[in-house]
Amino acid sequence: MAALAQSLALAWASGISVYATVALLGIAGRLGWVGPLPSSLDGVTDLWVIALAGVLYVFEFSATLIPGIASAWETFHSAIRPVAGAAIAVATVWHADHRVVLSAALLGGTLALGTHATKLGLRYAIDTSPEPVTNGIANVAELGVVATVALLVWHHPYVALTVALALLLLGALALRALWRLLKATFRRRP
Repeated sequence: MAALAQSLALAWASGISVYATVALLGIAGRLGWVGPLPSSLDGVTDLWVIALAGVLYVFEFSATLIPGIASAWETFHSAIRPVAGAAIAVATVWHADHRVVLSAALLGGTLALGTHATKLGLRYAIDTSPEPVTNGIANVAELGVVATVALLVWHHPYVALTVALALLLLGALALRALWRLLKATFRRRP
């Protein structure tokens, strides 16, 4: 069950940024901060994989600093993050019983989709401000959260999953409040 908790926490992190999740997990695994990683995740510690994920994350970070482009980037990733989250969840438990692997695929994809959908809504709301500062703050906060969960998941998988689920709930509540505020603001305008 610990492996399933690890897989779901990583799927949640992938719903925020699959590139940051892979790069951070690869760096942490390579430096021995986490692990041992399951053999099916050994590829993330390869320098080429870390470099590719890092370059893609830098591109993502830069693209999401530009209002309008940030929303387009997040919308495009609606097709990538849930699938990648499911794949990472499966790779994390690949050595387990087939029921655990299938559960990780179904729950991991669903969790990554829910996390991504919440992030997408928050990004749309943040993009209503015409300056890159809020996007930059959001990017740094996301990276910090992904890094924390990616490192915590190997030492305290149940705590990491609990934190991830709590953050998903808080994000959904914040999204709801933010959209209500925006709706009320635009209604008042003549």
